Formats: sequence, C-alpha cells, structure tokens
Amino acid sequence: MVDTQRTDMLACYGNDGMFTPNLDALAEQGVVYDRAYTCQPVCGPARSAIFTGLFPHSNGVWANNLALGDNVKTIGQRLTDNGIHAAYIGKWHLDGGDYFGLGRCPDGWDEKYWYDMRCYLEEMTEEDRYRSRQDDTEDIRASFTYANKCSNKAISFLEEYGDDDFFLVVSYDEPHGPSLSPEPFSSMYDNYRFPKKDNVWDDLENKPEHQRIWAGDAAAENKDELDITKRSLISCNSYVDGEIGRVLEQIKKKAPDAMILYTSDHGDMMRSHSLSEKGPAAYEEICHIPFIIKDNIHAGLRYPYPVSHIDIVPTILEYMGLPVPKLLEGKCLLPTLEDARQKINDNVFIEFGRYEIDHDGFGGFQPMRAVFDGRYKLVINLLSSDELYDLQSDPDELSNLINDDAYSGVRDALHDRLLDWQNDTRDPFRGYYWENRPWRKTARKPTWDYTGFTRQRENEEYEPRQLDYSTGLEMESAVRKKKDLPEYIRFDNGEKKL
Repeated sequence: MVDTQRTDMLACYGNDGMFTPNLDALAEQGVVYDRAYTCQPVCGPARSAIFTGLFPHSNGVWANNLALGDNVKTIGQRLTDNGIHAAYIGKWHLDGGDYFGLGRCPDGWDEKYWYDMRCYLEEMTEEDRYRSRQDDTEDIRASFTYANKCSNKAISFLEEYGDDDFFLVVSYDEPHGPSLSPEPFSSMYDNYRFPKKDNVWDDLENKPEHQRIWAGDAAAENKDELDITKRSLISCNSYVDGEIGRVLEQIKKKAPDAMILYTSDHGDMMRSHSLSEKGPAAYEEICHIPFIIKDNIHAGLRYPYPVSHIDIVPTILEYMGLPVPKLLEGKCLLPTLEDARQKINDNVFIEFGRYEIDHDGFGGFQPMRAVFDGRYKLVINLLSSDELYDLQSDPDELSNLINDDAYSGVRDALHDRLLDWQNDTRDPFRGYYWENRPWRKTARKPTWDYTGFTRQRENEEYEPRQLDYSTGLEMESAVRKKKDLPEYIRFDNGEKKL
C-alpha cells in the first residue's frame, strides 16, 4: 500500500498521463475495484480500519496519533495466533506516537522485519534526518529513500520465507510529502499539468460552512489561471510504482502463488472544490481509492460495485481458511473474484472525527458520517450542514441535493441506513442529534434514551463473554433493550427463578 494516492494517479484508473507501469500490469493480472473507499480520509484512521477490520470509531483511532484500543487485535495478531507468519514493513501510524511512530514492533508481527519510520530515521545522522523531511529532491539517490529501504526488507523477507504460509505488509509512506524521488522520476513531470476536474471551479455555494472555512481565499481564486502541478507528489507516485515493481518481481520468483492486495490509504483534494490535502469531507478525490486484488486465477476484470477497506480483514482471514469473528464490521470479498457481477455491499460508509490529536488545525473536531450506495452519497456533517449527491448525473459532486424535495425519498432511506450502521457498529458518537437534521421531516422526537438498546462487544476469540449489567451473568444477546430481563434465570444447579 501507499499513502496519498488518488485513483486518477494511476493509468489503469484512466489517467494516461501517469507513468505507473507496474501497478497497471498488476491491474491487468487481477481484479480492479472501480468503487473502493477508505473508511476515513486520514492516514492513521484509514490504516486502523485496514488492519483491524473495525471502523475508526470502533477501534479507537478516530484521529491521527491515537493508539488502537488495548483489546483491539490486528490482522497480524489474529494470523500469528493461528500459526501464520505475519510481518509488517513500513509506515504504521497506529501506536499513538507521532507521525513516525515509536519504533517498537506491536504484538503479532515479526520483530525482525518491523521497520516503521522511526526505525528509518534512527539509522541516520541528524543532517540526513533533516534532509529526509525536505521537499528538495536534488541529488536524492534511491538508496536514501524510505521506499527503497522498505522494498529491500520486503525482498529479504520473501527470500527467507517465500515457501511458507505468510502475510506480508509493505506500507510505503510515499508518495506522501515530502515526496522525495530520484532521477529520472524527479524531473519526469516538469512540464506536466494535472488535469483539472470541473469541480476545481466549485465556489462552495450551497456547500457546508466548514468547507468554505477550509477553502478560505481559494474559493474566490481565478481557477482558469490555476495550474495544478503537484510535481513532487506525482513524480514520487511514479517512483514508488518502480519500488513496488521490485517487490512484485521478487514475489514472482519466490511466492508466485501468493495473493496480492494493493491500495492507498486516501487521496488528496488537489484543489477540487477549492480544497487542499485531505480532511472532513467525503468527496471522491480523498475517499475513492485504488484497490486491486491479484489471485492468479482471475485476470483483467473490473468490479463495479462499492467495496471498502473494512472488507480487507475478513477477506484475508477467509482466504487463509480461518473463521471470520462476529466482531468484524466488513464482508469477505473473495466471491467478487469469482463473479464480478456479485454485489457484496449495498452501501459503504465513511467517517471523520478529527484530523490529529497533537495539534490544532484542519477544523479541529469535525464529526462526519457518510453513506454511499454506488450512486447516491449522503454526508452528515454534525456541526455544519449536510450533503447529498447523485454521482450518476453529477460525478464531480457539484450539486448539493440535500434540500431538494425531489430526492427526499432517496435521502431519507440513506439516512436510515446510516443511523442503523451507527447503531450496529456501536458508534460511541451516536445519538438523537444525527437523526434530527433540519431536512428530516420524519425524524423521531429526540429522547434522552434514544433507541434504549444495549449493544455489547463480542470479542470472544480473545476475551470472556461480556456480562449483563442487570444480572451479572453472561449476556444472552449482545443487542437488547437495556432494561429487558429474561423471564427466568437458570442457575448451574438447574434451579430457575423469575
């Protein structure tokens, strides 16, 4: 996987101006998912869903620099506990430390091959550390870059363990800034201008207030004269494709039957909707991500229905022949390899909490929940105003239909699905306020008890069954009315009491 790659930064997703031959070849050899989505368009939260199978609001990483909950198990832990060798090489961003991490291998992963960005920096002199964080790529050699060192470690792992059952993650920081790349990549796009979508001209009228604050003066810029270059980002994008190619070549030699999954954590706005980078929005530019699976059987297929990063862990577990725990919140995608017409998800969900805990900026706390059914996208911005888009007629998400009565049926049905999802996943931020939006005419009257349900966790691969608060006994149903009691209780001695 890479960091900060939009779908249109790959030729196989339609931008012929991009030089990405290795990933394009992987796409030809596998299944390309045309509607794949991140769970949250921020580094840490996106990764938390990829590697736990739980949404950021469930696993504790609802902002950058928050650690996973102590009782949250990664896919590495689950596989290792079932005798499958798991190794993680690259950016982690899930230990609650800073951007680079703590340099310590988490439970479940091979310590010998652990190599987060802290490990990379601690190998360097202070001068080289500083240089590695600057965007000046002059005289940069491949051997200096994080991507090259991650590839080298991955190649070594495959040399040593290619014949075994294994799960290997190679998590590049590139092309994320500072986006270092050596020649010939660093000058490859000197005269290139990234294509401007129509939504670059979006002045954010009839859009949420927080987006106008985010855009600032950019909303009023002359977009006709704006050039979207992002030269270092797209140069590094081609460079990391080359590094991925090195690992793919080693896979072909040492583990030719391996299944390969490829994705990015999120994209970059690149001035679409007058916005930059990523943050509290569900726009395609930052949430719609590349996703490819190569299984050595099905090649050259494209899957048209929505899938999500939340589906990755169940897919891996089932591929490895292991049961999928109740706790997980996604679905297995293996059937899509057999039949690209088989629809796995009716909807996918996207969220946002905060960009980062450590510093202010990016709007601070901006709670967002969104649902997309493959055509319509509903976005609830709790502290701002809401959005509804029809991507079939409006792929650039320019026309906000949230108050259009002609779409009230579609809107309200999506809203119901979103509320159900928040309840089903035990979203800690759920409550009546998500339902009582100004446009929802049929919303229930707010009550302090809201739904009145108890929703306990079922993590029984790793902890005892949780106990019912009212009885102290093992819960019978994880989801139940809070004050409901069983008609009788049967004790170990056979006695029953009302």
